[in-house]
Amino acid sequence: MSTMETMDQNEPDHLNAGALRRKHTAGGTAYHEVGKGEPLVFIHGVGMRLEAWSPQIEAFSRSHRVIAVDMPGHGESVALPAGSPLEAFVAWFGGFLHEMELGKVNVAGHSMGALVAGGAAATFDERIKRIAYLNGVYRRDPEAKAAVLARAAAIPLTGVDKEGPLLRWFGDDAQSAVARELTRNWLSLVDPRGYATAYAAFAGGDETYADRWPDVRAPALFLTGSDDPNSTPLMAEQMATAAPRGWARIVEGHRHMVNLTAPDIVNELLAEWLSCGEDAR
Repeated sequence: MSTMETMDQNEPDHLNAGALRRKHTAGGTAYHEVGKGEPLVFIHGVGMRLEAWSPQIEAFSRSHRVIAVDMPGHGESVALPAGSPLEAFVAWFGGFLHEMELGKVNVAGHSMGALVAGGAAATFDERIKRIAYLNGVYRRDPEAKAAVLARAAAIPLTGVDKEGPLLRWFGDDAQSAVARELTRNWLSLVDPRGYATAYAAFAGGDETYADRWPDVRAPALFLTGSDDPNSTPLMAEQMATAAPRGWARIVEGHRHMVNLTAPDIVNELLAEWLSCGEDAR
């Protein structure tokens, strides 16, 4: 494991709050594409939209063909049927790569997007050159499992909870204020049905591909915040140990939305990942 200290880096200009222009595949997936070079695909988490990767899109479009997608039922992407499990989201992503006629890609997923990226590496590893697993879960303990399943069960009854995630994902520090308000806005825009389907898949998906990390041959970065209560440093370390070419990086003093609250550090760590060739760190 390696830790990274927080720097004073979270001024508003690190985030692009404006909507990004989208294209749509024939299958109904919305995406934003910019830059040239080796493909780098970003998948956001539950309740978010592709703009959640704005600091990374800006940074890596200078060196890569960056493709950020709206997950099904989020942003402008068509939703999957209610009750779709994590495997269906992984199949959706495989279909998207096929529609885009992409060969091997680098894929970075955050939270639910990390579960999808991990499933892709386990299912069609010949298409995945490198995988970055940001703030992703792995084998929740019984208490955490019960809590997330309860939240999933409540969504059809109470709708999208906008305040609970903000309390879990952010501290009260001034550094996180801009990212917190952007996240609040994205949660307010999400389609409740698409959110409910994705959250249920997320809640039940922490073990779906957990046994497959020893089979993933791609360089694999497992990154989270030291203070993330749900996607914990221990989870990142366990996955990094299981993956033959995996390594963990922990960003000190940050929680779940680390790519927004510590964009410079995360971009540095992603650049390290993208430079990784035959040998993992």
